[in-house]
Amino acid sequence: MTADLTPAARADASSVHALFAARAAATPTAPAVTWRDLTLTYEELDTRANRLAHHLRERGVRLEMPVAVYVERSLDLVVGLLGILKAGGSYLSLDATMPTERQRAVLEDAGVTTILTQESLLSALSDDLDVVCLDRDRAEVDRMPATAPAVDVHGDTIAYLAYTSGSTGTPKGVVVPHRAVLRLALDPDHVSVAADDVVLQFASPAFDASTFEIWVPLLCGARLAVYPDSGASLTTLVDTVHREGVTVLWLTAGLFHRLTERQIAKLAGVRRLLAGGDVLSAAQVDRVQALLPDLDVVNGYGPTENTTFTACHLVTGPAGAGGVPIGRPVLNTGIRILDDKLRPVPDGEPGELYATGEGLARGYARRPAATAERFVADFLADRPGARMYRTGDLVRRRPDGTLEFLGRIDQQVKIRGFRVEPGETEAVLTAQPGVRDAVVVPQPGPGGDRKLVAFFVPERGARPSTLTLRRRLAEILPVYAVPASFVQLDVLPLTANGKVDRAELADRVSEERPEVTAGFTPPGTALETALATVWTDRLGLTEVGVHDDFFELGGYSLVGMQITAEIAAEYGVSVTAQRFYENATVAGLARAVEELLADRRGGEEQL
Repeated sequence: MTADLTPAARADASSVHALFAARAAATPTAPAVTWRDLTLTYEELDTRANRLAHHLRERGVRLEMPVAVYVERSLDLVVGLLGILKAGGSYLSLDATMPTERQRAVLEDAGVTTILTQESLLSALSDDLDVVCLDRDRAEVDRMPATAPAVDVHGDTIAYLAYTSGSTGTPKGVVVPHRAVLRLALDPDHVSVAADDVVLQFASPAFDASTFEIWVPLLCGARLAVYPDSGASLTTLVDTVHREGVTVLWLTAGLFHRLTERQIAKLAGVRRLLAGGDVLSAAQVDRVQALLPDLDVVNGYGPTENTTFTACHLVTGPAGAGGVPIGRPVLNTGIRILDDKLRPVPDGEPGELYATGEGLARGYARRPAATAERFVADFLADRPGARMYRTGDLVRRRPDGTLEFLGRIDQQVKIRGFRVEPGETEAVLTAQPGVRDAVVVPQPGPGGDRKLVAFFVPERGARPSTLTLRRRLAEILPVYAVPASFVQLDVLPLTANGKVDRAELADRVSEERPEVTAGFTPPGTALETALATVWTDRLGLTEVGVHDDFFELGGYSLVGMQITAEIAAEYGVSVTAQRFYENATVAGLARAVEELLADRRGGEEQL
């Protein structure tokens, strides 16, 4: 994987940027990162990051200081992250599609005063931030020295902050040191990325998976291909994989399952596919192996608090009745399976998974109590001060030594690969005008995906619209934390001991028909009929009126991607996510498709 770096060079690299600098010195002309038709070699990326680091030092960035990165997908993303590390700071990646209120809450919680951005995004930023505009300020940055500034960074220095869902309604910042990223990138068994590989950066930069996607290829001498667009569709994804010659791909379990339905054959050039973030379907994995026998499928498991991967499993045969295991610990990682009294459980018995080793985060930013609760002393270790992280996941060890994931101990869930605390969504929903109380429960959705269902009790005399509530939550929460359905109740059911009866609420979900617009209007054209059939299949309904709203029917972004992928396959036109959301009825979508078809015919006539 790193054959052209000497063992001494790897040992001396106690930071992410030091190892990258060694890589750049070894292969200066090799392509490091591509985006659309632009490329930076390792030497060019190293130089641009060095200049940015000097610029940041002049702007006051110091050791471990958090610096936010708020940019569209581009070369600027990678230059920005590396430049911050070289300046001694720690980066906080923000998704460019993040709601403004959540962005500001995260920036305030992290104590960010400096932010890297692009001119097109300036209007979304508050005036109290020190803004470095990477495209507008390029000439000023380019006047800085081309060599790296002298900064004392070591393995325990903070590299980045990643925010996860919090049960109180406030997200928590996970503080990740350099050594944790190095441990991930230098694992020859589970990562297995070589200099001739191409790794796609597809996940949101704010998502833990981007740590793998960005730093593993750059620290292994491979090429990082940045996904060309901010929007995502299955068609664009497979086209990008083919065009860029991607050989290593990371996908959430939900997206992996969608690809296996109709697009998996288009990944024939990929040699290693890592999937995770939720439970993998054994049937889908078996199908992929049958269609693409040369493709290595790796089931990756790990919380953000242990830096992307804690355990991995290379699938080598049919999964069997127990499903796809999460495998064995990755490099420099330990596993404890303990009962509720912190006693090791026998093999085959369920217990909570505790992670140890070099992948552990320092803890949660500015939350000593939460850190002490989840990062506890490793009393089984043979060295003083050792810690372990309580994952909250229930596992058991199989006879062959692999780990089997059994579910969450608490109510935290994964929605389309993202970790969600229903309590965070509940807190935001309860804070809305007209809402007295609310409970959010996860439920199976169409195609085996999971979704959130919100039950709410209105204040006396209030009649909050579910459409208004959905739009309000979408302005505050990430899209995956917005409930797919809203159900109004007069009162929340309680158990005998006075707690909300979540089990009863879960049972009610199957009895509730999604709210639709008043009056059922059947399809009136062949195109409307075809689209209505797709909607009923994807939403798990028996009928859909042409004026029924997609979101009120329980739809969400991943289902929308599936529908637009079917439209592209059937009609040869691409409906963007924005256009889909603006025409979120069968009638509206039919008009949009007809317009696209007319535009295409007009273009052909001109030719």
